[in-house]
Amino acid sequence: MPRPKNVLGTELQCCCTNPVTGFYRNGFCETGPDDLGLHLVCAEMTDEFLRFSKERGNDLSTPRPEWDFPGLRSGDRWCLCVQRWKEALLAGMAPRVDLEATHMSSLEFVELEELREHAVD
Repeated sequence: MPRPKNVLGTELQCCCTNPVTGFYRNGFCETGPDDLGLHLVCAEMTDEFLRFSKERGNDLSTPRPEWDFPGLRSGDRWCLCVQRWKEALLAGMAPRVDLEATHMSSLEFVELEELREHAVD
């Protein structure tokens, strides 16, 4: 089965395997009918964003062994819910994104130019 497309229109690339990310925990920001949060944006964590997310009720920095979740640190890459990324963008706290590893469905919620402005070099 071919890989989905990224926001650039090319094959979706792996976001991260250490820690293993993605709704399906396969390293890719893929989505499907069970992914109600739409984990589409491959983002590079910052301390600022991790605090922002925790303040909004999604603590990404605390390990949760029962979910096989190691907790994230600044510099880790993670498939974020596109709406959370958009919320962070509007608050001026959006983390940088890997465009090649960000699912094309993100464009239903954010503009490509907004993602480009926050692209990892």
